Amino acid sequence: MRGPAELPPAHTWLPLVARALEEDVGPGDVSSALVIPADLCGGAVIEAREELVVCGLDVARAVFSALDPALRFERCAADGERVRAGRVIARVQGQLRALLAGERSALNFLMRLCGVASHTRRFVEAIAGTGALLLDTRKTLPGWRTLDKYATAVGGAHNHRSGLYDGILLKDNHVALAGGVAQAVKAARAGRLDHLRLQVEVESEADALIAVEAGADSLLLDNMGLDAIRAVVARLRDRVLLEVSGGVRLENVRRIAETGVHRISVGALTHSAPAADVALEIARDPATPVSGGPAA
Repeated sequence: MRGPAELPPAHTWLPLVARALEEDVGPGDVSSALVIPADLCGGAVIEAREELVVCGLDVARAVFSALDPALRFERCAADGERVRAGRVIARVQGQLRALLAGERSALNFLMRLCGVASHTRRFVEAIAGTGALLLDTRKTLPGWRTLDKYATAVGGAHNHRSGLYDGILLKDNHVALAGGVAQAVKAARAGRLDHLRLQVEVESEADALIAVEAGADSLLLDNMGLDAIRAVVARLRDRVLLEVSGGVRLENVRRIAETGVHRISVGALTHSAPAADVALEIARDPATPVSGGPAA
């Protein structure tokens, strides 16, 4: 398993926190204002309701801190740690109005990020021992790119292509508009920046050979069957970097990895990850600190 992923710089995701609170809290939490005294403080626990990979606790902390800067947030698990159902992953102590106002937004971040990390971990474990690397894609929620990719990294995948600016990938539309694989590759090579790898999407062994002869550094084998992938691997594995994409699922990812490709990119890590089940529970006596629930 890879080392711990680093949370992206706060300026890339804090606006999401502000937007989440703006759309949910708006001018104020009417329900809590009616029944919770303004000065009442207490605590709560955030717990996993299913087995999951923890991800996003510092983002949840930021949600509560935006509402109560004096709030205390204690992490009881680390991002990247797999926990069982019932495990307390964080404890929160502060103004109860603020805690309840931030509850849904904090849990929304956690259920998304833990869900992506958990889904990614299943793929990583499915290809363990094959030598293939698992990559994420640009199929992220709009505005969530850095957090979605943080979650895939927490799950054990490798981040790949943060945007259109950091890599050359000639897809089918580029090839069609350029007049063919060879023409597209030659045009890209003529003007490319030296530090950017030139990758070409191909759908057949014939196009793979043309792309390599034209000067491609890497091939993206898109929606190719296992036999076709094996044929390309046999001929080109030692010449260029081979990546598979398209139609990759948990049920077939190991068979794809066993063909000998170097990398497998999976859009489903982010576009189809199930939300994780997490919950916040207020202490039975809200005026007392929360101490119940397993911390480890």
